[in-house]
Amino acid sequence: MKLELHHVNLATTNVREMDNFYRNIIGLAAESESQLPPLNKETGIVGDVAFVTDGTIQMHLAQKDMALGFRTGQVVNPLARGHIAYRTDDLDAFRKHLEEHGIDYSDWGNDAVAGWQQIFFYDPDGNVIEVHQPKTD
Repeated sequence: MKLELHHVNLATTNVREMDNFYRNIIGLAAESESQLPPLNKETGIVGDVAFVTDGTIQMHLAQKDMALGFRTGQVVNPLARGHIAYRTDDLDAFRKHLEEHGIDYSDWGNDAVAGWQQIFFYDPDGNVIEVHQPKTD
């Protein structure tokens, strides 16, 4: 069985701010209408959702809904939080981009993963984002 990452879902109290962040800071694009999942607003997700993509992987930025599990009778509530990782070919340029936008970050170097240079920062809703670059010999 082959598995591929399809999307990451982040629960938020401010879909518009998150959509703006992932488009303007991270550089993702709006997902095309033909690729959007059919949401069932009557029995499932009732809040706002924005869909962005890097061209391969989607992110679903969904309105946080702590009562979804109760309403649907499900034990697992998919709209209640994680860590998202992106790979870059120029971490120095990305650090500069964050600094230009006033985004603080923590530089882990290769302390967490041997062979990767990593930085971590928060999006506007407090989700952790990693950007890393593999070391080249």
